Amino acid sequence: MLFASMSVNTLAGHMGNACYVFLALNFLWGLYCVILLWRRVLSLRFADERMQTEFLHGIQQMLDAGDFEAARKMCADEPRALPQLALAVIENRDLSESQLRQLVAELMQRNVLADLEYRLSWVATVIKSGPLLGLFGTVLGMMAAFGRIGTGEKVQPSQIADEIAIALICTAMGLITAIPFTYLLASLNIRMRILQDSLASGMTRFLEHFKKVRG
Repeated sequence: MLFASMSVNTLAGHMGNACYVFLALNFLWGLYCVILLWRRVLSLRFADERMQTEFLHGIQQMLDAGDFEAARKMCADEPRALPQLALAVIENRDLSESQLRQLVAELMQRNVLADLEYRLSWVATVIKSGPLLGLFGTVLGMMAAFGRIGTGEKVQPSQIADEIAIALICTAMGLITAIPFTYLLASLNIRMRILQDSLASGMTRFLEHFKKVRG
């Protein structure tokens, strides 16, 4: 019975130590997703409204002149989301207005929002997993600490206090992950909404002008 108790305590101690690794990996994965998402949002939108307005004005002038090829090239050379959506409209200009609007909506969801939402879901998962992994590590550490007492050996209180303190580090690490990432997730959500609003307003202006050009 004593041997079995010691085995369980040893296993709990090893699993508690492994939780540090899982907590670190969880934090690093969340940080990786945040960096990718942040860079992706920045690459999809114009730096400010003025730059977007200038782009729309330039492409509208080309459409007014009937130079669809120059407008197509201007959009193809610009990797941001709005020019790429405008490029799809120009290349499919034989479609009806309703079909073009449907095409734009599908492309926006599939090529722009889907990847952002995928990364956001991973950040949310990291936030939820951090405290849970921390709690799991703490429980395992406490099991190992109190299991030492249960063996009947003479144990110094300082030893137990040290083990409990180490176990609580897991909880602290989980919270250190969850708290800052919660603020980062909120900031990313705001940036995504700004991107969506900017794309929606820009494409509405472009499609209205495109409709007039086609007659």
